Amino acid sequence: METTSSRTLEITVISGEDLRVNRRKLVKKNAFVIVQTGSSRTTKMDSDGGSYPVWNEKLVMELPMHARFITVEVQCKVYSGGNKLIGTARIPVSDFSGGYLPENYLSFLSYRLRDVNGEKNGIINLSVKVKGPENTSCAASCSRPWMEVPVDNMVSGGIVTGIPVPYRY
Repeated sequence: METTSSRTLEITVISGEDLRVNRRKLVKKNAFVIVQTGSSRTTKMDSDGGSYPVWNEKLVMELPMHARFITVEVQCKVYSGGNKLIGTARIPVSDFSGGYLPENYLSFLSYRLRDVNGEKNGIINLSVKVKGPENTSCAASCSRPWMEVPVDNMVSGGIVTGIPVPYRY
């Protein structure tokens, strides 16, 4: 049996909210994101989104099996030619992998960014999918639209709550 030392992640950096250069001054333009999993990848700059940038950029990366966190940094290009760190989020791998989540499950996540002083400084929105072998995918069963389930012989008169559980053949 072959063992792997990493997993493939599809991270889509969607957008940022209320990004500030310092606590008072809003980001005007040129924000970008660096995602670190052991290696790092960078999004393109959002040149006109201001303090609410939109990237919608998919980054495909390898996540080491021993990794417990991924790090997301939002930075912006400043007029002096350098980059300014806006905020950082450390995202636990357990938030999108393992437990009750099957492989190939798409998680939509939002995290509070913290600046270099640990102060709140905006929000980053992203989606993450841990790619698994195609033959164990639950895509056909997990991605169906919401369905009504009869409860007490009534189609819409009750509520059913469940936890997704991966099905293995």
